[in-house]
Order: sequence, then C-alpha cells, then structure tokens
Amino acid sequence: MFLRKGFTIIELLIVMMVIAILVGIALPRFKAMQDEANIAKVNGDLRTLQAAVESYYMHYNNTYPATLGSLTSAVPRMVGTTLPKDPFNNNANYTYTISSGIYTISSRGPTGGTRISITNR
Repeated sequence: MFLRKGFTIIELLIVMMVIAILVGIALPRFKAMQDEANIAKVNGDLRTLQAAVESYYMHYNNTYPATLGSLTSAVPRMVGTTLPKDPFNNNANYTYTISSGIYTISSRGPTGGTRISITNR
C-alpha cells in the first residue's frame, strides 16, 4: 500500500500564489491607512503650532516669531523643547514663512506636491 506524505510541488505553488495575491491586495490598503494617520498628525501639529504662534504674538508686543525655533526658547514656553516634525518631509521641521504680518505653516503632504497648510489670513 502506498502512503502519501507531504505536499506536491503544485500544491505548494498554488498556496504561494494565493498568499502573494493576498499580500498584493493588502499592502496598498496599509499604505493608505498610514497616510491617513500622518495627515491627522499633521493637522494636529499645525493647529498646535498655530496656537503657539498666536500665543507668541500676544506675549511679545504683537510681533510674530521670525522662525518656529523661536517658540522653543520663548518665555513662557509656547511648545516643548523640540518642535514637532513633518512626517512627510523625512521628519524635518514644518515650513514656516512670514511676510507682511501673514504667516503660513505647512507640510509637504503625502504626495510631496500637495501641501497641507494653515495660515492667519
């Protein structure tokens, strides 16, 4: 009597193909969820930085900070000892520009070309 032990090569290949298909379907969804989480983080960070800039403005004779770095050394302290980092820009600082009393704090955004920003206009 012949006893069959183990799996055939065809059975193993079929199982590996099914696993590869499932991984191919799941990976894009995980990337999208990671982008959504980072967008939520950016929105929270931008609101925090905007509140810190406005607080600086009120404490320093209606003057906006020249850089976001000024917020870490301001008294009273507007943010912690380090600024939050932009998750879409290799964890570099958020971009801060000021011109004629109008400031913009922005992130690169998930695609690099789509910016997420907040301004006082």
